[in-house]
Amino acid sequence: MSRSTWLVTSLSPGAGERMSKHTVPAGEVGRLLSRFAELRNKAQARTGREFGIVVIQEAGLDGFWIHRVLQQEGIESHVVDPASIATSRRRRRAKTDKIDGEALVRALLAYKRGEPRVCAMVRVPSVEAEDRRRINRERKVLIAERICHVNRIKGLLFGQGITNYEPLRRDRRERLDELRTGDGRSISPHLKAQIDRELDRFELLLEQIKAVEVERRKLIEAQNADTPVAMLIGIKGIGPEFATILFGEGLFRNFDNRRQVAAYAGLAPTPWQSGAITYEQGVSKAGNIRLRTTMVELAWLWLRNQPESALTRWFHQRVERNGGRLRKPMIVALARKLLIALWKYVTAGVIIDGAVMKTA
Repeated sequence: MSRSTWLVTSLSPGAGERMSKHTVPAGEVGRLLSRFAELRNKAQARTGREFGIVVIQEAGLDGFWIHRVLQQEGIESHVVDPASIATSRRRRRAKTDKIDGEALVRALLAYKRGEPRVCAMVRVPSVEAEDRRRINRERKVLIAERICHVNRIKGLLFGQGITNYEPLRRDRRERLDELRTGDGRSISPHLKAQIDRELDRFELLLEQIKAVEVERRKLIEAQNADTPVAMLIGIKGIGPEFATILFGEGLFRNFDNRRQVAAYAGLAPTPWQSGAITYEQGVSKAGNIRLRTTMVELAWLWLRNQPESALTRWFHQRVERNGGRLRKPMIVALARKLLIALWKYVTAGVIIDGAVMKTA
């Protein structure tokens, strides 16, 4: 699927192993459904039987709206992670829409036959779950933009020998008039005008961040005390930011076991073994990067806010066993254990051993 055209690669009953290819203008759902109807009629004319349609598409820029439209039309639809489809490593790989379409059809056939691990199908979130996590994602983008503006203002002033200016202070406008360069001059007019415009954009970002945080607070206050977000906030060291990210990015999903929880966050170990040679390559980093980075940050804070918990004691024992080294690899291992413990807490109510709850 591209911005201009969609390539439909199909394999119909009664046509042997030959795959047919048709192009449809991008976004024309009516044309796409008409093409499906034509394929179904041709298959019925060849075999005298009526068949259903099974569709597969790559997860990409178009999101999940096409998948939802197909499901509303009664069509079995699957969204696949394109990186999970195996490719040949023997030579430089050719890539065209024709090759990709045929690879998707072969992956779908193997998946429907029940072959394990042939590809990774995406669990499409509901519209409500997808919309709920936008608040934290937007806030993260705004925070990154705020950091860029702060660094740009400080860089402009540093070139003039000014190092004691902090744009985050409320008196940033007043202090700008009082600044003096390293050689004793006041700030030149054009530089001051440029910094004023940067401050205008910076203050707009501050207002938007405040609005997002107010919206997030209202969302939390509207929930009951037994909801996952409220349960997470009740643990000492976890605030609204971490709680909403943990739930919105991962813990809202259904996992069968702890391995799936760690794998979804990209915190699962990746061993490398060949004969007598075996070693660990570190975590896979193949999961949700937002959830993974949040868990690593939370693991450092967990050591500070939960010093008597079993997880903190385990971390210190492992670091001490290694002579005080390998703190960073151990903090990643702690992040994996902590994520699994939080998953058990919000789903089954299993209290984390030694964890301290916030006072009312």
